[in-house]
Parts: sequence; structure tokens; C-alpha cells
Amino acid sequence: MLAGQLMRALQRELFERLAEQGHPDVRPRHGTVLAFLGRDGARATELAARTGQHKQIIGTIVDELAELGYVRREPDPDDRRAKRVVPTEHGRDEIAKARAILADMERRHAENLGADRYAAFKEAFQEVVRSQRDRA
Repeated sequence: MLAGQLMRALQRELFERLAEQGHPDVRPRHGTVLAFLGRDGARATELAARTGQHKQIIGTIVDELAELGYVRREPDPDDRRAKRVVPTEHGRDEIAKARAILADMERRHAENLGADRYAAFKEAFQEVVRSQRDRA
């Protein structure tokens, strides 16, 4: 329950700040794709594997992001039958701003708890996530 509360509070702040910085249309579900895109993009199958989401869900989110102007589909240079999801300039701006906001939030929490306590918390939290993921 605590993890869910933390996630919702982090998302609320992140998306409020993104809206203030020129990205009012992006929603938490869009992070499933945007958080895992590099400059060169990725295939939908790669995104599905990285996120643990079904390819159909990723496809729906990519459709939404393409309509909003955050990504485009391009032929994959390694396999012309496949498509890569590539961030547009608007998408790269959102990704950079989201990463900066998240880093700022993390810095704030480290300052509040102290660097050592925050590092220990983060390490323990990551261990709990890995352990729970392994059980699924």
C-alpha cells in the first residue's frame, strides 16, 4: 500500500510539473513508453519486454503518443519489416524535463532524509521490488 501511495504522489507531482513546463497532455500511462525510449528509439517488442506490458498495450500507448506529437514510427534500419518508435523533438523535450524533475525530487528526498538514509532506503526498496518481481 505504501508503494502505491508513493507512486501516486510522485506521479501527481511529476505530471503537474510537466504540465507547467509545456507538456499538459502527457499522462502516467505514457511514461510506460517515454521512460524507456532512447534517442534512437526502440521497437514495440523491446518496449513491451522492458516494461512488462503486453505489446498490444504498448501499441495503444504509442498510437496516443504519436497523435500527441511525442513519437513517430520509422522503419527499423536493422529490419525493414519492423518499425522503431522514435521520440520527436517534443518527445525528447518531455523526456529530458521528466528526468530533470525526477532527479530534483530524488535530491529533495535525499536532503530530507540525509544522503546515507536515503541511499539505504533506495537500496532496500530496490531489493524488495526485485524480490517481489522474482515471485511473479
